Amino acid sequence: MNTGHLPPAPAEPLADYAIIGGSGFYELLADAEEHRIDTPFGPPSGAIAIGALAGHRVAFLPRHSAHHDFAAHRVPFRANVWALASLGVRGILAPCSVGSLQPDLHPGDFVVVDQLVDRTWGRPDTFHDVGAPEGTPGAGGEVHHQSFADPYDVALRAALVTAARTVGVTVHDGGTMVVINGPRFSTRAESRWFRQMGWHVVNMTGYPESVLAAEAGIAYATVALVTDYDAGVDGHAPVTLDEVFAVMRRNVATVREVLATALTTLP
Repeated sequence: MNTGHLPPAPAEPLADYAIIGGSGFYELLADAEEHRIDTPFGPPSGAIAIGALAGHRVAFLPRHSAHHDFAAHRVPFRANVWALASLGVRGILAPCSVGSLQPDLHPGDFVVVDQLVDRTWGRPDTFHDVGAPEGTPGAGGEVHHQSFADPYDVALRAALVTAARTVGVTVHDGGTMVVINGPRFSTRAESRWFRQMGWHVVNMTGYPESVLAAEAGIAYATVALVTDYDAGVDGHAPVTLDEVFAVMRRNVATVREVLATALTTLP
């Protein structure tokens, strides 16, 4: 694999696992050291906190920044993943909020997704070909095609499913997450189409974070909290940002508990 645009592995990893907090999830570790990391792709969303959790050294980074400064389409995904890779983490747990596309997925449910459909545009989604003008062969380095048939790590997914069941929340093992560009929510027609395709939940941040982790060789998995019914689910009012944040605030302690419980089962 061409690693020219990835950080060298540290002699000693600074953290075992990383957690990237989503909307409404901006802090995790009570006693932590803050690390500010420069990357070739600019600064990450914020300082990375490293501390102890569930028997591991854990790095925590709020995806949107500590004050939600970055809308989904503006998140510095490459800088975030590069910074975590520079710490030597071997896995990333990436909680996020999602809208339900199916009537049997309800707000408050958890979904440990196993597939992804990318409907974003204009987001840099590779560490390779950096700075290569269009039509300039090789200017960004060796050509690289990332295997991505199964975007989420099997072992991390299993740990998250088991943890959610242990905590006692309703969890769905598997599902397809369609990632839209944002910052707007879907139209009813788009939402109905996503539903008719058989996709389960909709989100704005699941890509390119996942494929960048794959390029960096880091195991990655997502646990999604359903915060609302999307516009195409019949009989429900269109989603608002206030609604998303309200459900996330009510459930953020449970999200933390699921993550900590999952970490206790990981090597």
